[in-house]
Amino acid sequence: MAVNLVNVENVSKVYGTRALLDGVSLGVSEGDRIGVVGRNGDGKTTLIRMLAKLEDADTGRVTHSGGLRIGVLTQHDSLDPTATVRHEVIRDMADHEWAGNAKVRDVLTGLFGGLDLPGFPQGLDTVIAPLSGGERRRIALAKLLIEEQDLIVLDEPTNHLDVEGIAWLARHLRERRSALVCVTHDRWFLDQVCTRMWDVQRGDVFEYEGGYSDYVFARAERERIAATEETKRQNLVRKELAWLRRGAPARTSKPRFRVEAANELIADVPPPRDSSELMKFASSRLGKTVFDLEDVTVQAGPKVLLKHVTWQLGPGDRIGLVGVNGAGKTSLLRAMAEAARTQGETQPVGGRVAVGRTVKLAYLSQEVAELNPNLRVLEAVQQVRERVDLGKGREMTAGQLCETFGFNKEKQWTPVGDLSGGERRRLQLLRLLMDEPNVLFLDEPTNDLDIETLTQLEDVLDSWPGSMIVISHDRFFVERTTDRVFALLGDATLRMLPRGIDEYLERRRRMEEAAAASVPAPAAAHKAVPEKSAADQRAAKKELQKIERQLDKVSEREAKLHAQIADNATDFEKVAKLDAELRDLAGERDDLELRWLELAEEA
Repeated sequence: MAVNLVNVENVSKVYGTRALLDGVSLGVSEGDRIGVVGRNGDGKTTLIRMLAKLEDADTGRVTHSGGLRIGVLTQHDSLDPTATVRHEVIRDMADHEWAGNAKVRDVLTGLFGGLDLPGFPQGLDTVIAPLSGGERRRIALAKLLIEEQDLIVLDEPTNHLDVEGIAWLARHLRERRSALVCVTHDRWFLDQVCTRMWDVQRGDVFEYEGGYSDYVFARAERERIAATEETKRQNLVRKELAWLRRGAPARTSKPRFRVEAANELIADVPPPRDSSELMKFASSRLGKTVFDLEDVTVQAGPKVLLKHVTWQLGPGDRIGLVGVNGAGKTSLLRAMAEAARTQGETQPVGGRVAVGRTVKLAYLSQEVAELNPNLRVLEAVQQVRERVDLGKGREMTAGQLCETFGFNKEKQWTPVGDLSGGERRRLQLLRLLMDEPNVLFLDEPTNDLDIETLTQLEDVLDSWPGSMIVISHDRFFVERTTDRVFALLGDATLRMLPRGIDEYLERRRRMEEAAAASVPAPAAAHKAVPEKSAADQRAAKKELQKIERQLDKVSEREAKLHAQIADNATDFEKVAKLDAELRDLAGERDDLELRWLELAEEA
């Protein structure tokens, strides 16, 4: 029987006139892996701080088992700014001692990319004071994970980690024996790591079995049974449920409650978006040309980030862009945005970016634009436009779109200067959409947004007709809102990844293994490959584009088959037939992907 580690008994906490937690009772046992979700400001951080005894409850009590070893990652670290990374993380361990410790090696490699801490000026001997907030946070996380604990409490551990770092952290936490309580808005991470969920809502905490996908199913079922009056919110839950069932069937283990109930919930829910219809509408708004990059080279100062890139963003394309930090993702978007702003007059250092005449670009950068702090939220939106056309006959007023983005009628009259960082980010995105762009560049749009706001944003983007590029470390958001993934692998090239982020992680792992082995490619192998003529390269690029279109069609057919399987879950004969078609499609996809990889090398 699992030993109880922490008991929370009838705990309440009030800030001002608002009860964040009201009579909450919970427990954490050995082996628990608990994800904590809820809207920003509803008390997630307060709950875990009280759980760790970093903050006192107003009423009730929190008890720890005797001798409990607990490690806590808060949003503000307590590192000594005058100390070195070595002193904070390794402590007084001798070099041969920590280098021979598999856990230490795994943590340093997973969080920093190598034992010598590449990216830090003096490696382990770098002084902490001048480091950025993201670098300090990774140091605090490394310090915590190297130690032994019975319970780990993490507040937004994936912040400032890239896709690889998040994947490593998920694996590391799954393999640890420590119990875990984790606040995060990263839904992929929750699905990978957690076996229970706590949903903090209006002073109460609801418990669910399973990871994030199971939680979405169970919450939708609970709200259906309770016949909740929150119709808008329930519809968003059901739409995400349809995405989880139809759009990504292999994302998680089989839900822990009856499949029939889940099918009943999504019987009348359409797929998240009709890609072909949106593509037609986008073409009518944008024409044939959106962005055409021909032999483009992108630099940041003296450093060449991308060389000889030929690429096209077409009408209705929804692209996810992933890559190692510093590979040039943001620089690429900036170069394209600058060409659009100057109508093609400003070009990269090499090559040319052609911009369609009808392109109206909205660019959400990582920096939050400054607004007049005395403006009310609604006024800041109405400054741009009173009403917005979302396509397919959908129109919203500024006030309605504010509500969709989590600004209720009361919040709409809050001065901009009183908003939190996440709220300002939401407002910035809202103002961009209000200007009715037909091309969107979103650079880390999920920063500081809670899960409920993310689902609302995804709902708006589902029916948004235009071309879009998303840079994000939030894997769930990328997979949910885009149709194809391209990667910057740090070798100055841009590559399409037919299998998405899974393929990106595999490629990065192979690159790291090759670098670790330090085995250079034999010179003879290079000589054996004849140099391709310019004509051959052009032909390869054309065939690449053709295969990419074929892969898109295969993806659409797969999505339809998954939807049919979900709709006919109780008809085993039909499901078996549909499954056979799905396997044939998988074979066709494998052949296309293999040919794509061959052509990519030629091109």
